[in-house]
Amino acid sequence: MSIRLGDVAPDFTADTTQGPVHFHEWKAGKWAILFSHPKDFTPVCTTELGAVAKLLPEFTKRNTKVIGLSVDPVESHHKWEGDIEDVTGNAVTFPMIADPDRTVSNLYDMIHPNANDTQTVRSVFVIGPDNKVKLTLTYPASTGRNFDEVLRILESLQLTASYAVSTPADWKPGEDVIIANTISDEEAATRFPKGFVTKKPYLRVTPQPNL
Repeated sequence: MSIRLGDVAPDFTADTTQGPVHFHEWKAGKWAILFSHPKDFTPVCTTELGAVAKLLPEFTKRNTKVIGLSVDPVESHHKWEGDIEDVTGNAVTFPMIADPDRTVSNLYDMIHPNANDTQTVRSVFVIGPDNKVKLTLTYPASTGRNFDEVLRILESLQLTASYAVSTPADWKPGEDVIIANTISDEEAATRFPKGFVTKKPYLRVTPQPNL
């Protein structure tokens, strides 16, 4: 099943390194990041999990829970966590789903047979408090993900969910944002008291409104 933006993220129950998880109940109205790995004890995955472990306090500050997935069993995950901390210096304190029967992998279309018919691709799903999918990313097995970029995307998603704005190319938190074209200049003056600059009739920028 292909997962599209705006779809309700499939619910599931799975064993994890922190016990059974009922996904929608576990995230409980928070944002969530679900990301998959081809298998345990692989070099790129080891570096990625360490990177996420390092960033976990930043995700937590943003009302976001993180959960990983690999097709190997829980016992293997626990052994792998030791390697991850040894290599990266960061302890994995978020749950890792064990998916040996590929139930969750198939629900989220994480197995792409033309790439590999048994291992998951490197998928990332950002899921909102409403349980709807806000972002999907898919990487090949050979390319490690940039989780600083995932954090940046999360900040954009949370900002644009609360204000009638979008974020421009290469935007970083604290930089100007773009006012939605559905808002008139008169309404924009009220909604964005810091003011705005009209660069083109369809392109108005304003300071980030929640700062």
